[in-house]
Amino acid sequence: MLTLIKAIILGIIQGITEWLPVSSSGHLVIFQRMLGLSVPVFFDILLHIGTLIAVVAVFHKDIMDMIKAVFTFRFQTVPGKLAIFIIIGSIPTAIIGFAFHDLFSSFFNSLLVVGIALIVTGIFLSVCERKEGKRSLDTKNAFLIGIAQGVAIIPGISRSGSTIGTALLLGIKKETAARYSFLLAIPAIIGAGIFEGKEIIFSSMDWLPVIAGVLTSAIIGYLCIKLLLRLIAKRKFHLFSIYCILVGVISIILHYAGF
Repeated sequence: MLTLIKAIILGIIQGITEWLPVSSSGHLVIFQRMLGLSVPVFFDILLHIGTLIAVVAVFHKDIMDMIKAVFTFRFQTVPGKLAIFIIIGSIPTAIIGFAFHDLFSSFFNSLLVVGIALIVTGIFLSVCERKEGKRSLDTKNAFLIGIAQGVAIIPGISRSGSTIGTALLLGIKKETAARYSFLLAIPAIIGAGIFEGKEIIFSSMDWLPVIAGVLTSAIIGYLCIKLLLRLIAKRKFHLFSIYCILVGVISIILHYAGF
């Protein structure tokens, strides 16, 4: 049973791990097992709504500028181009998410898969930190980053880590990489919410714990976005790399211990 306290704990975990490059879905799988919870995938989606609120709060000016650019057909402006790049990046994410939904959903039942994915994330972050250029976004790069976001549907693969890391490997400036990663998450979260919408609407869950979890993830998520922006500027990705590998090893141990 999902109690109020457990929902808040999961909301805290979601808020911290969604934006920090350590995989929110992977951590939720681990903690759900440790807390003895059996929570449907759509609760994970609802917790993402909380972190969606957080990113909108942080980047509301960028979002409003893009909306204005789109409705006034000013696609040659910086906000207009960014809006196009987000649309382009969202296409491969949607295709991958739809095509492999059942497969990826089954991974939420495996601590072994989560552990391996976290270790892969850790190694990837270690490699990416050494890369950075001065390039700006373009159509090709936006599409490739969108593919990385699609793969990150696998629990244990960090969405922010894979998108920011891929951008850095492509030679994109770290500030641009982080900003694009956060904004690219918005249509992905909305799309996942719509995809799971029917199941959410007809769920018989107690909605008080759910609302508490969502609000908690929103508040914590807002603070963590601010933190990650500072850490990226200071090149601290290696800290997350070490952490992901350690948690990945723990997840694998838990798997073989029978959790």
